Amino acid sequence: MITLNDYLYSGDTILRILKNYIEDLRNEAKTTRNEMDLAHCNFLIQIMELLEHNDFLTAQSQKIREFYKYMAKEYPFLAFTFRGRIKSLIRAEEKFNGYIVEYIYDYYMKNGTYPPMADLKNRLSCFRDFIAYRIVVSMPRCHLKKGQNIEEEELKYIYQIANKLPGFLEERGFTAESAQGMKESTSPLLNNEVKPYYRDYICHTSEYGYQSLHITFYDNSSRSYMEVQLRTKRMDDVAEIGQANHLGYEKRQENERARRDAVPVGECVYFDEAYERGMRLLQLNLAELDVNMFAAVDNSLINDGCGLYRGRLILPYEHLSRFQNDLID
Repeated sequence: MITLNDYLYSGDTILRILKNYIEDLRNEAKTTRNEMDLAHCNFLIQIMELLEHNDFLTAQSQKIREFYKYMAKEYPFLAFTFRGRIKSLIRAEEKFNGYIVEYIYDYYMKNGTYPPMADLKNRLSCFRDFIAYRIVVSMPRCHLKKGQNIEEEELKYIYQIANKLPGFLEERGFTAESAQGMKESTSPLLNNEVKPYYRDYICHTSEYGYQSLHITFYDNSSRSYMEVQLRTKRMDDVAEIGQANHLGYEKRQENERARRDAVPVGECVYFDEAYERGMRLLQLNLAELDVNMFAAVDNSLINDGCGLYRGRLILPYEHLSRFQNDLID
């Protein structure tokens, strides 16, 4: 079985790694008649094309910048950042194999058998976040009025921004995609006309504390999907350096092991291979990798200049809150 791990120690560029992985995986899939590996190749090709032909991201990020300028004018007292990224190769590979493991496990536990290939391929057509932008908002304490709660105020502004975003981007060539009822918002702060587009992880906080608003758009000019996430600074801290990050990692490992124990080894090659690929990635020692433009001291101290582990940045835009006397004047 071929895995991504096999290509991470040669000093190659990330594009060369992808090219070799795709080529070898395709050849093996043809030999073994493994339809899932062929679907896997098509998935990896999408990532490679994004990394090779990303000129359209300049035009796309300029349109996102227009919303940044709107926010700077509308909310000068807020501090906020706009960040964009292309999903990292390791995270994309983890997610692809994780979806296979999850879907086969759920189907097996419900039906006692394994899903048809057509159903499994359909489950894997749901990737909409290869490109993602994140808006993080913070209310400086100096702007709080007496009796105001900072978390309540920030939450109010997050939902105000969420109400404006779909219409703003649709005027600029994007189409908001239905969330199909997933994590549907129950917040009275989110307008009814935009609720169908958002997955509200604030109303539906995860067991390890993750909170965010997610919305997917189709960019009609580049013919690609992108995701936008909206968070307060506190939510972002929990996700990036808090319990949602660390407990989520541990929980993923526990879930994967539980699924492995439930599905008999050798009965479903697609499950076996996806599980093995996913677990090997989770157990990577990043300090040992030899990839061009990537280095790590350990799994926390990382200098990623190619998007292997943390994703390639498209932008950041940063707005610092204006002083109180600026607002008065």
